[in-house]
Amino acid sequence: MSTTSDVIVDALARAGIRYVFGYPGGQNMRFIEAMRGSPVEFVLVTHEGCAGFMADVTARLTGRPGACLSTLGPGATNLTTGVGNAFLDRVPMLAFTGTMGRRWKGRTVQMQIDHRRLFAPITKWSAEIRSASACRTMGRALEIAQAEQPGPVHLDFPEDVAEENAKFRTPHSECRTQDAGSRTAGPLPENLAQIEELLRAARRPLVAVGLTMNRAGATESLRALVERHRLPVVSTMMAKGQVEESSPTFVGVLGRARRNLVAEFCEPADLVLAIGYDPVEFNYEDWVRKDLPIIHVDSVPADLDDEHTLAAQAVGDLGPILRHLAHMPPLEHEWDLEAVPAHRKKLREALTPPGPGFRPHQVLEAMRDALPGDGIIVSDVGAHTHLIGQLWDTRGAGKLLVSNGWSSMGFCVPAAIAAKLVRPSQAVAACTGDGGFLMMAGEVNTAVRLRLPVVFVVLRDRYLSLIRVKQNRRGFPWAGVELLGENYRASDNLFGAPVVVTECEEAFRAAFAAALGSSGPTVIEAVVDPGEYDEVV
Repeated sequence: MSTTSDVIVDALARAGIRYVFGYPGGQNMRFIEAMRGSPVEFVLVTHEGCAGFMADVTARLTGRPGACLSTLGPGATNLTTGVGNAFLDRVPMLAFTGTMGRRWKGRTVQMQIDHRRLFAPITKWSAEIRSASACRTMGRALEIAQAEQPGPVHLDFPEDVAEENAKFRTPHSECRTQDAGSRTAGPLPENLAQIEELLRAARRPLVAVGLTMNRAGATESLRALVERHRLPVVSTMMAKGQVEESSPTFVGVLGRARRNLVAEFCEPADLVLAIGYDPVEFNYEDWVRKDLPIIHVDSVPADLDDEHTLAAQAVGDLGPILRHLAHMPPLEHEWDLEAVPAHRKKLREALTPPGPGFRPHQVLEAMRDALPGDGIIVSDVGAHTHLIGQLWDTRGAGKLLVSNGWSSMGFCVPAAIAAKLVRPSQAVAACTGDGGFLMMAGEVNTAVRLRLPVVFVVLRDRYLSLIRVKQNRRGFPWAGVELLGENYRASDNLFGAPVVVTECEEAFRAAFAAALGSSGPTVIEAVVDPGEYDEVV
């Protein structure tokens, strides 16, 4: 006779979910035991928030929901940071929390809180697993997590339910999952003729690409549309790589370093064709002037205030819509595309100002030169993120991983570990500031234990540099931003991973190349001058 835990693990396996990231506790031991010997592997982490980040990245790279697990109380509250990331970055996830047996419900018990109320604001659905309905609950959870817009589902798992015998195995039909590229397309929106008319009438239409494209399975259709109509393109941070950045029409990234230069090029636009544009990254109102009409093409309706102009929208599966627009007769417009290379050169020079010392942009240029074309870079949140957003040449969709809807510091280290776990043949490099690294440094132990050759690059500048820049601009004295005192001395080893300190570009290039060829994780501290951020961010 199978237990309810066995039923849940079977459902995960049938859904193509290979890993559950988490931390054990008394209330989830039976669930973890059910994974032993199954196709589903429990991966121990050092912090439950990291379990959420790792489940998030696994979903992004596999196309199947991620899964994470905590015990009750503080384990559950720790988990919320990673779950919130999946919620605002639109990633399907199953978040399990162990809890006390049902006889303790409503009682005063050590560590016990209402998990379902805790997770309600950051999940699409929350439910308690029960033996009699475990199959139906898992089927519904998988369906809700993957429905547009995808996101996390929370499942509370009482310890006595986990031990109970279950009468039924999970039917295949209730737990299967689909890859993004295999979705059944719905009918084309009826107003595509109106959108075509708006595009033909525009003199300078501008394409803006957003994060929905990352799960649309329509990258080639997008590129075909841009190439056929020779339209200038801007991108959000998370959509980098959807359009090749070497393309003669790629302008830059919205809302990142030297955003004023990107805005300057876009100023003559008389229409925005927004494709997969999710304002959770960067609101329309933050960059689109009020008199500039918008065509919104996405899986959900536009979120726009009444003062801006929504000229038309097409809501549905992006693939068929983009293929339709790509087959229109080529548009005639007045953009001077020969000006794009000059603009890109100007932007690059502004992002790489000359100066003494070892500068952050030199680290990124060295990493880009050495990382293979199919390599994955994972960025943390901070001042360096602005540079990566604008300067890093992302060579293909899914090659840059970042938290931007949630924008959580600490994302980088666990995210890079998960990326290497599910994409073992691809080089994976993490780039983080010292602030973000200090939050999750313990997770390097997980990379060591799993023998994953991730290169963790820490831009060591001793400060929370993005906050320091903002304090400077408001005329405030620096306060609460110094991370490392004058007596800080680097170690040569962190939990079994070698630590290499570099203070110049030549030394960094050598260390990074060596780390890429290592059989295990390496931490490289790049001691940089943070003054560059004052100039470019």
